[in-house]
Amino acid sequence: MNIKVLSSAIIAGLILSASPAALFAAGGGSGTNTYKGEGKIGAVLMNPFDIAPLTAVIKNGGQKLTNVKVVVEGKKGGGLPISYDVSDNKILLYGGIPVWGMYPDYENKINVSYKLYGADGNTQNIQESYIIYAPPINLYGSGTKQKRVLPEAKVVIPADKSIKKDLYLMNHLSSTLPNAAQVTWNNPIGGAIEWDYESYAWIIDTNGDIRWYLDTSKLRDPNDLRKKGNMMGFDQTKDGALMWGMSQAYMKYDLMGRQIFHRMLPKSYIDFSHHLEETSKGTYLLRVASSDYKRKDNKNVRTVRDVIVELDKDGNVLDEWRLMEILDPYRDANMLAMDQGAVCLNIDASQAGQTKTKEELEDANAPFGDVAGVGAGRNWAHVNSVNYDAGDDSIIISSRHQSAVVKIGRDKKVKWIIASPEGWSGELAKKVLTPVDSKGKKIDCGESGSKCPGYLNDKGGFDWSWTQHTAYVIPEKSKKGLLHVSVFDNGDSRGMEQPAIVSMKYSRAVEYVVDEKKMTVQQVWEFGKERGFEWFSPITSVVEYMPKTDSMMIYSATAGLGDVQAFAKGEVELVPFLHEFKYGTKQSLLEIKFVDSNTIGYRALKVDLQSAFK
Repeated sequence: MNIKVLSSAIIAGLILSASPAALFAAGGGSGTNTYKGEGKIGAVLMNPFDIAPLTAVIKNGGQKLTNVKVVVEGKKGGGLPISYDVSDNKILLYGGIPVWGMYPDYENKINVSYKLYGADGNTQNIQESYIIYAPPINLYGSGTKQKRVLPEAKVVIPADKSIKKDLYLMNHLSSTLPNAAQVTWNNPIGGAIEWDYESYAWIIDTNGDIRWYLDTSKLRDPNDLRKKGNMMGFDQTKDGALMWGMSQAYMKYDLMGRQIFHRMLPKSYIDFSHHLEETSKGTYLLRVASSDYKRKDNKNVRTVRDVIVELDKDGNVLDEWRLMEILDPYRDANMLAMDQGAVCLNIDASQAGQTKTKEELEDANAPFGDVAGVGAGRNWAHVNSVNYDAGDDSIIISSRHQSAVVKIGRDKKVKWIIASPEGWSGELAKKVLTPVDSKGKKIDCGESGSKCPGYLNDKGGFDWSWTQHTAYVIPEKSKKGLLHVSVFDNGDSRGMEQPAIVSMKYSRAVEYVVDEKKMTVQQVWEFGKERGFEWFSPITSVVEYMPKTDSMMIYSATAGLGDVQAFAKGEVELVPFLHEFKYGTKQSLLEIKFVDSNTIGYRALKVDLQSAFK
């Protein structure tokens, strides 16, 4: 038999047996792929980029659309609507109308309006509605460590009308034991690759309802060196997209989940964590470590959380700050006072309330790696934020293990230090700022300089920040030579000591004004001390000024973790608090607490939805 004829007969039989729908989908029949869409345009495509399950695209059905507006209606009973305009370019990018902000496990009503250009050349102004079901949240659960996949957000103080429509990205982490430390650096020794937790990123409205989340399972794999690590340092870039890092990679995706880039770190660096940001120049600052550093004793090590690198938009290295050469990696004053039970995410109930001795910190034979200790190759700095100051092309870092906020110039010279003067020497000692009151009078912080009037619960006034997170310049409030800086003062090692009882600890959001000419620092605002131990976050957290609403946003991300031993026994739970205050006051615009999860809170980020669809 002729093989060509047989093949043709088989193919013909397959075509005849196919359903009409399948035939058209394959492009057969009439030679078109015409289909009946939803509404007046096209089909609804859920989760179009596979990592943002609460998004969809209403396809344009091959037709031209302009002037698009979208409203995702709020849930019945007081839910908040989400509305946004979509630029014509974004319609072309997504092939239709992007739908963002749906509730999970819910039939969402989506109202859209647009100008439709018909095949006959006529245009119509269309208004229509779609009912789109979004599925339940499906994310990693650690089993014994969690009660629910994401914490429940309970509104304590309802949102003021000035921020009612605002959205907040929450970033939490959860143990993946026993897989968390399956990979360690060993050539050369050291580094922090073993620090690997499951990551959660989701967005809530001011009712606390979840309106978006990231399916991190599509991006993470604890067994793959390139896909390990904590997703941290979320930053919204000028074009409305999200950027963050994860151990050996950093990435940028838009709010619909479309990948813009996903890159490995440059080869000179390892172990991204904590912070990434886009500068006003369009460059990127990342907190990383050195992949191979030659110490003065000729040992090669991988360093830990002590290098800042600046990259351009294409991933080229523009500059670096090697902090082990700029600061003093052997200053141990603050590390001697730190509670070893909660050193960042290294939670160890057996070490709660204990401190390291000078001999332990300075032991030349101590292991290299992610351990509190002095010298390059150990966690002597633990930098958890880096912020660009466009005023003089400098960076401001927060070094947790030095309890220091430090400004460093492009020339790699230290400009000033907000920290207790204990333990600084040489030129660095001259850079420690002098605390002053509102009249410019020097504040007495005791013989050591560590015990300022505000360091105890029952006293007000100035205090340094201790094991702090996030030191951010506030350019909108700063003047030439007078720099406003917001800091989350976690509060461990306060006064260079551990208190008599753990419940005496507290955290603060604080704002300082630095007079860069007089080399003084004044405390102008604080919140948190009055909330006491309940609000104490020994690790993580953020405070950041919001220029659009002239407000201060605060996330006390690990409140409840203060008593590490009680937490390890399951006797207490993590209850993080999200706040917003009118700038310069304690007038609350919002308070939300998060319950029933026990995932470890990292940071919160206010998200501008409108910029994402311009």
